[in-house]
Amino acid sequence: MNSSSYPLILHHGAVTGVTGSCHELQIDQANSVLIDCGLFQGLEALPGGANYNRLAIDFPIASVRALLVTHCHVDHVGRIPYLMAAGFQGPIYCSELTAGLLPLVMKDAVDVGLSLDKELVRQFLDVLKAQVVAVPYESWQTVPLAGNGSARLRVKFKPAGHILGSAYIECDVETASARQRLVFSGDLGNPYTPLLAAPKSPYQADVLVLESTYGDRNHVNRRQRKALLKQHIKRCLKNSGVILIPAFSIERTQELLYELEDIIHHSRNEPVAKGLVWNEIEIIVDSPLANKFTKAYRKLKSFWDAEARVKINAGRHPLSFEQLTTINSHQDHLSALAYLKRTANPCVVLAASGMCSGGRMVNYLKALIEDPRTDILLAGYQAEGTPGRMIQQHGPAHGQVELDGRLYTINAGVYTLDGYSAHADQDSLVRFVTRMRKKPREIRLVHGEPEAKQTLQRLLQQKVPDCHVIIP
Repeated sequence: MNSSSYPLILHHGAVTGVTGSCHELQIDQANSVLIDCGLFQGLEALPGGANYNRLAIDFPIASVRALLVTHCHVDHVGRIPYLMAAGFQGPIYCSELTAGLLPLVMKDAVDVGLSLDKELVRQFLDVLKAQVVAVPYESWQTVPLAGNGSARLRVKFKPAGHILGSAYIECDVETASARQRLVFSGDLGNPYTPLLAAPKSPYQADVLVLESTYGDRNHVNRRQRKALLKQHIKRCLKNSGVILIPAFSIERTQELLYELEDIIHHSRNEPVAKGLVWNEIEIIVDSPLANKFTKAYRKLKSFWDAEARVKINAGRHPLSFEQLTTINSHQDHLSALAYLKRTANPCVVLAASGMCSGGRMVNYLKALIEDPRTDILLAGYQAEGTPGRMIQQHGPAHGQVELDGRLYTINAGVYTLDGYSAHADQDSLVRFVTRMRKKPREIRLVHGEPEAKQTLQRLLQQKVPDCHVIIP
């Protein structure tokens, strides 16, 4: 291939849907880097039609010199063990915060999915930690390449506002024929998200690989969505039953706790249900990983946004308050499950996974979804083919959902909480592009369902007419 054809971008995931993010930036014939290496979820297939359950790396990695990680959600990092099993031994570059959080995610993943052998898990984590290179935000990092060619690669991580430690990545590629800047958005944050500041656009990009999860819609604003959360809880507790909120362990759980603390703080003695005021409502987080991340978030208060720091200075504890109960051990989980199934005691339960495709939330659903006193609040994106999407689609008509091989009738109330997403909406995605001083000549839309990508493509083509907007 002619050297003038480089750099090239190959997409190994997040092409047919919103999960499995994995993109390869080819510098020349001998050198490339991966941007993320995530798990597929729901019905999404690997490029080429391979079944989504096939986890082994199915593309050549001999030229891959490094892995660049945007953030530590499993749909961006979940296949790292398989990448290492395929022989990858290069550095794993990420932000300093992600470097601290990534081992927690990987330990949870291998504990559940790969091995019950504690010594093997320990060895894997030791190898992982040795490969991780923490890069400060806004600092250029040179990536070593093989051979004596003229190619050079520098990368910079900039805050993406999606979860703690998340970044979009600027890649400066220098070859014998040209110098280009390629930007990989990863997942960009919702500007209404508490705790983290909204991302700022890069100064320039020649090529932008942009997520499009919400490319066809906008979120309600922060005040509206908090009011909706409060209304939904009051409505649901009229049934005097359990409210289940499937929530990802990282960011979504912490965001909801932050909002719930604020509602309780300002409505302490208001009635929330018969014989119950807000100050007495129990909030249960049943997720060991979420609880570890909540502790990590509390330790990293210096990275919170200004609003959150004002609350801390006023003596409030947004992620650790009186009404909060955390459950970690499996035995305590089983005990809580049995108690709530027997009593339907009014409370709010947050547990992973956010798409109801695994984790302890599945056990709660199996125990309580057929009880009409139960209510389910879906507070995030539900990928096609996941149990969460099935509950969202069929719950209002009391349809069925399959959980662990058995069909359950959805007698529980089902509600979708608009605006509770850590992803940027359509307006924010467009602003990310239009606020660049030097606009890209090419935008590649990934990480979205077809309608979202097509809608965003049309809009960006109007807003940036000199840019070629493509859907790989």
